[in-house]
Amino acid sequence: MEELLDKVRTYKQEIEAAICHNAKDVEQFRIRFLGTKGIVKELMNEMRNVPKEAKKDFGATLNDFKLCAESKYASLQNEVGHSDVGSNEKDDWSLPAYPSTTGSRHPIQLVMNKMISIFTKIGFTIAEGPEIEDDWHNFTALNLPEYHPARDMQDTFYISKNPDWLLRTHTSSVQVRVMKEGKLPIRQIFPGRVYRNETISARSHCFFHQIEGLYIDKDVSFADLKQTLYYFVKEMFGADVEVRFRPSYFPFTEPSAEMDVSCFICNSKGCNVCKYTGWVEILGCGMVHPNVLKNCGIDPEVYTGFAWGMGVERTTMMQYGIKDIRLFSENDVRFLEQFKHVF
Repeated sequence: MEELLDKVRTYKQEIEAAICHNAKDVEQFRIRFLGTKGIVKELMNEMRNVPKEAKKDFGATLNDFKLCAESKYASLQNEVGHSDVGSNEKDDWSLPAYPSTTGSRHPIQLVMNKMISIFTKIGFTIAEGPEIEDDWHNFTALNLPEYHPARDMQDTFYISKNPDWLLRTHTSSVQVRVMKEGKLPIRQIFPGRVYRNETISARSHCFFHQIEGLYIDKDVSFADLKQTLYYFVKEMFGADVEVRFRPSYFPFTEPSAEMDVSCFICNSKGCNVCKYTGWVEILGCGMVHPNVLKNCGIDPEVYTGFAWGMGVERTTMMQYGIKDIRLFSENDVRFLEQFKHVF
């Protein structure tokens, strides 16, 4: 028993006096004391030769010895660092560095930034809102009746029913929030991500991005709407792009229209993006419906306004000649690398 205790004391003094100059020395220390065939393991095996009445005291001594070895090993690691153990090679500073790859903005963000820049130049400011929305802000306030198909489970991602909470289907819900604040006049755009329960294909996805706009003031007319959107299209796509307005219907605007531009993916010859018509719808628009103004506490006899909404993905597809909307959400580096030099 005394012989074992002398061994422990001798090894403990060796541990406390240990000095290492490099990571290789530290590893040798670990192997000698803490390895599977090291001194700590060897002394633990001696427990079977210790008398029963002395096992408790000797066990405590061994545990203290083990903690001493582990603590010293950690201290030596910190002193010499964590360089590769056993490496005899010095760093070769003449070798070329690894290439430093740079990232890029996502094409959706590139186009959205450009859109925002165009509208902010003519006095629009940005407003944002929650992606999880209640029924009133997303549907009821926007003059959508209870039987409207957009409220169906097949078209909208509902989180709960009674009360109804859902993933917003458009950023128009942010327009409602802004109008409810009652700070007139309003001249804002509303960028963000929206969700629709649609079949994923080359032309549609279950989530996408929108930018909507709203202008409310006294004596706002449809002519103001057309001029604003003409300006946007010419700035976005170039002076040579052809534009057409078509009458349409939306519950939240009256009168309503859709705006098409000539497809320059196929130069108006016909492709899957333009459904072989030569035209691509880029936005819906119209004069804000009086019922929407009333729902938000604005007097339609005093104020009028116009609104529009457009999908960013479709515009991006036209801008860069992309024929499959699914590429935007696949995170394929080969696709994203093509936009490194686009600003």
